[in-house]
Amino acid sequence: MIINEFLAALLSILSSPEALMMALFAVTLGVILGALPGISSTMAIAVLLPVTFGMETQLAILFLLGVFISSVYGGSISAILINIPGTPAAMVTQLDGYPMCKAGLGGQALKYALYASTVGGVIGIVLLIVISPWMAKAAGSMRSPEFAAIAALGLVMLAFASGKSPLRGVLVGLLGLMCGMIGFDTVTDVERFTYNSVTMQGGVDIVTMMLGIFGLSEVMKNLAGASNPIHGKPGMGNAKLPIWRVLARWKAAIRGSLVGALIGCVPAIGSSIAVSVAYAQEARLSKDKDSFGKGNPDGVVAPEAANSSSIGGSLIPMMTLGIPGDTVTAVLMGALLMHGLRPGPMLFTNNPEFFASVYAALLIGVVATLIVGLLLARWIVKIMGLPPRILLTGIAVLCVVGSFAIRNSISDVFIMVFFGVIGYILHLLRLPAAPLAFGLILGPILEENLRRSLLISRGSWSVFIERPLSLGILTVTLLVLLLPMLSALCRRWSNSMRRTA
Repeated sequence: MIINEFLAALLSILSSPEALMMALFAVTLGVILGALPGISSTMAIAVLLPVTFGMETQLAILFLLGVFISSVYGGSISAILINIPGTPAAMVTQLDGYPMCKAGLGGQALKYALYASTVGGVIGIVLLIVISPWMAKAAGSMRSPEFAAIAALGLVMLAFASGKSPLRGVLVGLLGLMCGMIGFDTVTDVERFTYNSVTMQGGVDIVTMMLGIFGLSEVMKNLAGASNPIHGKPGMGNAKLPIWRVLARWKAAIRGSLVGALIGCVPAIGSSIAVSVAYAQEARLSKDKDSFGKGNPDGVVAPEAANSSSIGGSLIPMMTLGIPGDTVTAVLMGALLMHGLRPGPMLFTNNPEFFASVYAALLIGVVATLIVGLLLARWIVKIMGLPPRILLTGIAVLCVVGSFAIRNSISDVFIMVFFGVIGYILHLLRLPAAPLAFGLILGPILEENLRRSLLISRGSWSVFIERPLSLGILTVTLLVLLLPMLSALCRRWSNSMRRTA
């Protein structure tokens, strides 16, 4: 059934010149922004999100997913050519990509990355198509206690994965929860935290917050010199790569794709861990271990395949459970909410054609990235020579215009600037900013289902332990919270045993 709808959605896009031009435009923008150091995939999508305000939902999703997929590949361009990853997940690609570039094989390294990214993207889409219906069906049997427990688990895991200090991540997540409570209470219709402001009665808009913490704050960090400037003029060198040499790397591409897709399914793990695991696995399995870090093509293929395939994996919890898998899917979730769609099992049941359009948009994005990467790579490399401050100033203007366009209110611009400053302050304090957005998204889900569960049980908290699935999820949440303490105790015990011996 879903395959038929997928093919219908794919045919609809292919038969529409407007949709195809939109996909190519989005992919070109994504590759350029991803290739520029300091501009992550999250930042690229956040600042371009307001562009989709007037679009139909299908075109908006096609545009945003195109930017997402292509920016992931774009990050490898600067990682390979100038040894500065354009996106955080590209940090592993530079280990072997930059040595290839210094050896005059930068163009070949870019092609290895592009082909591996294509393979990984396709495998990630296949996994998404296979797993999503099953997970949505399983989630359809859940009730309010289970969704409250899942929201709590998602907040804890995402907070833990956003920084070295779990406690700091949790505290920032709680601040996001408070932001989600601003406005009218959904049950009692009483104003909360509005301070008699008409603007705040509608609550904090998720897009406004994301433009601030993922857009404007990043601009502030870059303008303040928080990111490394571009050194030297990038050069591609030899770009001729016979197809048989590409096919000879199929094992690394498949292994990396599977690792990325499976790790991407787990909320909060993210692509950075996926590419690290894929690279480490390839180095361990290679017959020429000493060549890794010195220009081995497998060291480019495996992490890039994992990086791209993790996209499909990260969309699974977001679309089926309503829990963003990472910061990028959190922004995408904000886009869906803006277009009147709330991800979760009910969306799959009531609107399966939307899922089919997402699958089709992902495939179109992967193919378009391959085309743009092959045809425009040299031009994109020249754009990398633009002064970063000019580009960042343009992004700041987009943040201001985008926040104003949400409700045509200058107050939203001030709110965006406020969260931009908050994001920059969190950076200075070495606190993760991502849990702030996760708290705003998951907070209302947690509150709504928590209060509904207590109303049904007449105020009894036992409802959360009487249901086996809810109890299991809460047990996992407790273990995650106690994990740092248990790890510290294990290390102390191990050290004391060694001293005793």
